[in-house]
Amino acid sequence: MTLRPPPIPLALALALAAATALAATSASTSRAEDVTPLPIGAPLPDFRLPGVDGKTYTPGDFADAEVLVVVFTCNHCPTAQAYEGRIARLLDDYEDKGVALVAISPNDPLAVRLDELGYTDLGDSFEEMKIRAQDHGFNYPYLYDGETQETSRAFGVLATPHVFIFDRDRALRYQGRFDDSEVKEVSSHDAIDAVEALLAGRPVPHPTTRVFGCSTKWADKRASARESLARWDAEPVAIEPIGLEAVAELASNDTDDLLLVNLWATWCGPCVAELPELVTINRMYRQRDFRMITISLDDPEHRDKALDVLRKHHVSSTNYILDADDRDAFAEALDPSWPGPVPYTLLIAPGGKVINRQVGELDPLEVKRAIVEHLGRTY
Repeated sequence: MTLRPPPIPLALALALAAATALAATSASTSRAEDVTPLPIGAPLPDFRLPGVDGKTYTPGDFADAEVLVVVFTCNHCPTAQAYEGRIARLLDDYEDKGVALVAISPNDPLAVRLDELGYTDLGDSFEEMKIRAQDHGFNYPYLYDGETQETSRAFGVLATPHVFIFDRDRALRYQGRFDDSEVKEVSSHDAIDAVEALLAGRPVPHPTTRVFGCSTKWADKRASARESLARWDAEPVAIEPIGLEAVAELASNDTDDLLLVNLWATWCGPCVAELPELVTINRMYRQRDFRMITISLDDPEHRDKALDVLRKHHVSSTNYILDADDRDAFAEALDPSWPGPVPYTLLIAPGGKVINRQVGELDPLEVKRAIVEHLGRTY
């Protein structure tokens, strides 16, 4: 006869399952305080990561290189964006001398708050990485580690950008910043100096430097991102009437802010459908010199209905309802180029120049690009 162990009580079984799940989660989730960069002399960590070009990369793909440069970077960070061109130039200048370079995004895209995207048109998702690489013509593999962040933990990535340089034997010989200035004149070309030293067979002059940039967005920051959304959703929403004289003042934009003006109505399905995109854009850029304004073309007697729609979609920007009967006069006051349909969205630079118009449903990426090109991508 086969003896079977006594059954585990259901409560104990559930507790064991929960403990196992918690252990698995803890093992795969890093916090900033848990991360330490690889020490000088450490071997290259193994990795297997997807690239934006559809390939999967491992260290073996760079086996022929005399020097391997691994740069952890991302889409959203102003500092990382400031170094995109320099990273590409390093590879252009040294690839023929036996240097390989690979860029890896360490961030969990769900751990990035919207107000951290004020200097970018793109977040840190894998699909958005593909867009950035194509838009900017990256000449190096761009890999995604946001799914598990295992590779980033193994390297000990503190920020974006963070540079690790390995010799022919794939021992770490340099880790730290790319150079000492993201936008001002550079006086210490740390990563390039390390590459040249390794190619010449000399010791790296400064094997470790202090990194600067945006902190790595580990998965434990997802809670902060969720909390920020809940806090913004609770912001008050109001709507006020606006007349033609005030509309003309808006159009002249005698402020330092870039204005996004959206014309909409409750009876316009596409208008209401794009409100969440507009809310996202507002939350991304409103900490900079940017202001979003909506103007409802509903009849003023339907002001409460318009307010209900705005509240439902958490549109806590400056909201108006047009208090004027003459639509042609309204068009002339705001933008004579407006053909009449809604939705209609325009970006008005300080001084009144319209730098972007969206007739019909807006293209969110095009609008974000126009905004960030005007405001700037770096500090």
